Parts: sequence; structure tokens; C-alpha cells
Amino acid sequence: MSRVAIGGGFVLLILFFGDLALGHYDQQHRNAVFQQQMAAQPAPVVPRPDRIQPYPLDGVDFALRVPKLAYFAAVGEGTDAAALNAGPGHYPDTAWPGQPDNVGVAAHNVYWIAFDRLQPGDEVRLETRWGTYTYRITTRRVVAADDRSILVHTLGPRLTLTTCWPLWAGQFATQRLVFLADQVNPAPTKAPPQQNPA
Repeated sequence: MSRVAIGGGFVLLILFFGDLALGHYDQQHRNAVFQQQMAAQPAPVVPRPDRIQPYPLDGVDFALRVPKLAYFAAVGEGTDAAALNAGPGHYPDTAWPGQPDNVGVAAHNVYWIAFDRLQPGDEVRLETRWGTYTYRITTRRVVAADDRSILVHTLGPRLTLTTCWPLWAGQFATQRLVFLADQVNPAPTKAPPQQNPA
């Protein structure tokens, strides 16, 4: 009986590390596609909201960069298991960078283990085909796995990052680690004040 259990455990480990290796390969491919896109047509230095393309191009939406962690990953569309196996995914029902609403990005915790070091005040960048948007983390919290209130619409440009918690628990994580960040560059435009009718 113990040989069967050891053999079964060994097979599970091979499958786990095989999935990780395939995910790493898929992420590297996605990164290369994004870098080729940017080399072929560089993004403007100052973001151009009039050039927003809210759809993936060759399977890539935009890229996520976290300077504090020296982290870079191209982001795909979707947050189902297949999409997240290849790296971070954009929540389809949320805004795109440059739009005045909440941009949501998720990733498996095994890819974001270092994110445990992020704190309010840290910077996150979303690099797009139409420019780079910089966000500053304002909130870090742990929520229930089914808490969708973190992805609500906002009145201004905001970024929400989610991953399973605890980070070390892999697929056995029962909660979500959430980072909320406000866009700081370019500075969001403020809506003109409402005029009272005379």
C-alpha cells in the first residue's frame, strides 16, 4: 500500500511541475509576442487614450511591470484556469488601461509569490500599445474567494490585482490577496463640476 501511495504522490509531483514548466514556457512566449509588437510599433511616450485598442492582439492584452520586484509579464485575456496557466489574465468585464474605470488582473499564486512583498505606496505599471499607465498601490487586503465587490466599477482609473491566498498554498488556497491601486501617471483628468441650472 505504501508503494502505491508513494508512486501516486510522485505522479502528482510530476504533473504539478510539468504544469509549472508549461506555464513558464507559455508566459515566455506571451512576453516575446508583446515585446515584438512593441518593437514593431513603439507606444507613444505620452499615452494616447484615443488609440485604445480594447482587445487582445495575438493573444496579448498589455504587460504588467512591478519595478520593486523586477517583475514583468505580458497579460492575456481571461481568468479561467486555462488562461491563467499561461500567466496573468485580464478580467474581461473590467476596463482597459487608459479607460476611467477599474482594470482587473489576476494570476495564479505560484506566479506571484514575490507579491507578498508589495505594500501601499509601491508602483505598478501597465504597458500598452497606446502608452504606459502608472498606478500606486493604496490598499492590500485578503478577502473571501467569492468576493466580487473588489471588481466594481469606479469613477476613475484604478487597478485591481488578485491572486489566491495564502501564496504558498497553490491550488489549495481558500482566500484572495487583493491589491487596489490608483492611477498616478498620467494624472487622471477630473470631470468638470456640475453646473446648477439658473
